[in-house]
Amino acid sequence: MHRIVTEAFSLSKEKNESMLAVSISLISNLILTIGKIVVGVFFNSPVLLADGVHNAGDVIASGAALGSMRISQRPADEDHPYGHGKAEVLAAGIVGIILGIAAFYMAYHAVLGLFEEPHPASFIALIAAFISLIWKFWLYRYTFKVGQAAKSKGLLATAYDHLADVYASIAAVAGIGLSLVGEHYDIHFLAYGDPVAGIVVSYLVLKLAIHMGKEAANVLMEKSIDAEKMIDFTRLIKSVPEVKRIDRVRAREHGHYILVDVRVSIPADLTIQQGHDIAREIKSTIKHNHADVDEVLVHLNPYY
Repeated sequence: MHRIVTEAFSLSKEKNESMLAVSISLISNLILTIGKIVVGVFFNSPVLLADGVHNAGDVIASGAALGSMRISQRPADEDHPYGHGKAEVLAAGIVGIILGIAAFYMAYHAVLGLFEEPHPASFIALIAAFISLIWKFWLYRYTFKVGQAAKSKGLLATAYDHLADVYASIAAVAGIGLSLVGEHYDIHFLAYGDPVAGIVVSYLVLKLAIHMGKEAANVLMEKSIDAEKMIDFTRLIKSVPEVKRIDRVRAREHGHYILVDVRVSIPADLTIQQGHDIAREIKSTIKHNHADVDEVLVHLNPYY
């Protein structure tokens, strides 16, 4: 009983921390979006302006993550008997699409910048880009840590979105910094460091978007979980003495939790009550050793 209460308290704490992390991300993205666009316009910094527009997409992504996490925590109902966990997966897919669009947007403007006369760099724009870099790196570390602890697909997607912003901010700092150095020492070609860095970052962000899209698609298509976890499920089932044969073990992710489907053979002469107790032992054994398993469905076959 004490263990159940402790696990319930821990789960509630992780949910609260997840909601706090995604709320901080949403507010931060709003502040950074406004700040970058204002500085980019007033100090004529194309790279900072583009990064600000990119951050506007992050506001949508953070909003989607926050909404999906609220939905995913709803209990199972008549229309959704397996719960609402896949809401977070849908949000992760949306974030991946937003990142992909942002990558093409940044690449387009970076390529255009190679064929235009470079704009004069601003030290204020460099400071703004550097603040964004530090802020986003902290947000990435923070949300990733909380997302891993809570096994939240939506929060991990938000963390990867922050990582993409770290890449973009590095490009902004490098581009503006090179332009300032070029102006100071009259090295004209350094002014094009901004668009070149932008192209490299666009490629990195696009790779991240494809990775997130693949992960979301795999969960939605109910791809089996990793082999190591499946081997451990099999080991735990075999540890129940009455199990004579494992006929099938399947498992799939359903957002931040896992559903397991087990078919085993037990001695045919056992009573229904004994069969029920064995099924309950299999379920409790798996859930006790894997906190991310929400449900174990056990089907019993007679063994002669």
